[in-house]
Amino acid sequence: MAMRIGYAAGAFDLFHVGHLNLLRQARSRCDFLIAGVVSDQLLIARKGRTPVIPLCERLEIVRNVGFVDEAIAETLASKVDMWRQTTFDVLFKGDDWKGTAKGLELEQEFAPLGVEIIYFPYTVHTSSTILRRTLELLERESEEAKKIHRLVR
Repeated sequence: MAMRIGYAAGAFDLFHVGHLNLLRQARSRCDFLIAGVVSDQLLIARKGRTPVIPLCERLEIVRNVGFVDEAIAETLASKVDMWRQTTFDVLFKGDDWKGTAKGLELEQEFAPLGVEIIYFPYTVHTSSTILRRTLELLERESEEAKKIHRLVR
């Protein structure tokens, strides 16, 4: 039986339990797991913001997760182009993609290539977006406290 190669891509910025859950579940469904860590340039293009953690550090974090066999920089905007580089058999995505225009397009692109797409539950209570917003709020509160402290002195 041939080795089943899986591919799970993500920003993996502000690494949290949702990322860990995705990688754990992905590894349980394949023999060899490649984690694609989205490059800073692609994140800026897709989301309009620079990641908190730079690519080289995110790669190092993901590379050292026990479920990951190989971590690579995802530098190509198209998942099909990434497939051409790695020739994975199964692509793992969060279920926030399932049934969306992006998810349906991905399924149509990969169907003729024989690549299975498996969706895993999205970790709703923890996300990099929530963590980023919390950090921004804490930073604003800290700045407000400093202003008040200066006025009181």
